[in-house]
Amino acid sequence: MLFETVRLALRSVKRNALRSFLTLLGIVIGVAAVIAMITIGSGTTEKVKSDISKLGSNLLVVRSGAQSSRGASREAARPLGDKELAALSTQLSGAKAVSAASQMQVRAVFGTDSITTGVTGTDPAYFTARDWKIVEGRNFSDSETRTGAGVCIIGNTVRKQFFGGGNPLGMSFRVGKMTCKVIGVLETKGFSGFGTDQDNVVMMPLSGFQRRISGSRDIDTIYVSAAPGTTTSALQDQMETLLREVRRITPDKEDDFTVRDMTQIADAMASTTAVMTGMLGAVAGVSLLVGGIGIMNIMLVSVTERTREIGIRLAIGAQERHILVQFLVEATVLSLLGGIIGILIGLSLAGLASSTMSIPFAPSAAVILLAVGFSGLIGMVFGFFPALRGARLDPIDALRHE
Repeated sequence: MLFETVRLALRSVKRNALRSFLTLLGIVIGVAAVIAMITIGSGTTEKVKSDISKLGSNLLVVRSGAQSSRGASREAARPLGDKELAALSTQLSGAKAVSAASQMQVRAVFGTDSITTGVTGTDPAYFTARDWKIVEGRNFSDSETRTGAGVCIIGNTVRKQFFGGGNPLGMSFRVGKMTCKVIGVLETKGFSGFGTDQDNVVMMPLSGFQRRISGSRDIDTIYVSAAPGTTTSALQDQMETLLREVRRITPDKEDDFTVRDMTQIADAMASTTAVMTGMLGAVAGVSLLVGGIGIMNIMLVSVTERTREIGIRLAIGAQERHILVQFLVEATVLSLLGGIIGILIGLSLAGLASSTMSIPFAPSAAVILLAVGFSGLIGMVFGFFPALRGARLDPIDALRHE
C-alpha cells in the first residue's frame, strides 16, 4: 500500500515537473545553505584548533606588560630577564620544558639571494616547549647555547629560498651582521590562521642573538609547556605566584606581566566559531520554513485541482485515511527530494569554499541525516493541512466539482 502511494506521489511530481521544481526550490536553498554554513563553520573551527595547536601542546606564554580588558598593554613594564627564567626553570613543578625567546625581523643573505625573516634567539628547550621537531640535523649543544655560537636552525621557507632542494647542513649565510652555520632544519608548519609564514624563521642561541642581533639582554617571551598529568591552569597559578615574588610585586599592585594559556585561547576561539556557525545555520534555516510554506501552498492548489479525483476515490470505497496518507506522502516525497538535492549542492559549495579558503572539509554525518529528517518533517507538517482538507471533502460535492 505504502509503495503504491509513493509511486503515485512520484508520478504526480513528474506530471507537474516545473511546478514541483519551483515548489521544492525553497527546501533546496534552505538545506543547501544550512549544510554549507555548518560544514564551512566546522572546517573553520578545525583550522583554528590546528593553528593554535601548532604553537605547542599545553603551552603557557609569559610576556611583560599587564593586559587591559581589551587586550592592550596598560603601561610599559619591566622586560623579562634571566632571573624570571631561572625561577621558572628551577622552581616550577609539573613543567615539561621552560624556554626563553626573543625575536626580530632581520635581513638574511646567501650569495645573491636575500630574504627578510624572523630571527629567534632561544635555547634547546624551545623545540620541546613548542612541540616543534627538527627533521634534519641536530639541536643546539650546551656549549653553543652558553657561548652564543654562530649556528642556526632554519625553517623550510628559508631552506627553499637559499638552498632549494640541496642539503643545507654545514652551509653558512649572513643574518644581519653575523654569519651562522646551518646545523638543523625544522619540520614544516605552513601558514598560520593570520596569514603568517611559520616556516620563514631562523633559530639561533639566545646569548648570540642578544649580543649580535638585538644588543639587549631582555627576553621577549618565556614558553612553558605542562608535563603529562599537569593541568595548564594549575601550572599558570604557580607561574603567576613565582613571577610576582621574583619581580617584587606587592599585594596591592597588579601584575606587570601576562601569562596566556594557549589551550584556553584555542577553546575560546573554537567556541566563538561554533556559536557563529550555529547562528548562520539558524538564519539559513529560515529558508526551510519558507520552503515549507511553499509546499503547503502548492498542496492546497493540488487538492483543489484534484477534487473530482478525490471524489471518485471516495465514491468507490477509499477511506479518509487513504486520501490523507496519499497527500501526506506526496508532500513528504516532494520535500525529501528538495532535501537530497540541497544536501548535494550544500556539500559541493562547502567543498569549493574549503579548497578556496584552505580550510578542512569537515562534513558531519549527523547534520546531513538531520537535514534529511528535517526536510521530510517539513513536508509532513506543512502538507498535513492540505491533506486533511482533501480527506474531509464530501464525495457528492467533490464529484460535482468542475
